Amino acid sequence: MCLGIPGRIVEMRNEGGLPMGVVDFGGVRREVCLAYVADEVSVGDYAVVHVGFAISKVDEDEARRTYDVLREMGELNDLGWIRDVAEAAASVEVPEEPGGASPRGKAAVPPGADA
Repeated sequence: MCLGIPGRIVEMRNEGGLPMGVVDFGGVRREVCLAYVADEVSVGDYAVVHVGFAISKVDEDEARRTYDVLREMGELNDLGWIRDVAEAAASVEVPEEPGGASPRGKAAVPPGADA
């Protein structure tokens, strides 16, 4: 089974000409190759990640919908850490700035996690 999971980009850098970064999946952070999306994303954006590669940009609402669908489908029962990530990410409330916009570039912290 192939599965892409959305996460928030928290760091971007260039390693030997290859765009790399750190993506946060509801508190679990992983090193990710950003080569496929480097021209369209920045820190704070969400991207779908599959086997260590960010393959497309998604907005925060789509990322949350994906977590909710995966949890409802029960697909996460066999996927260990991804289940925990989806549950944590779905429960995080991102504070709104004036005008209803969520703060870009600021990582949401799941309840009970150290900030």
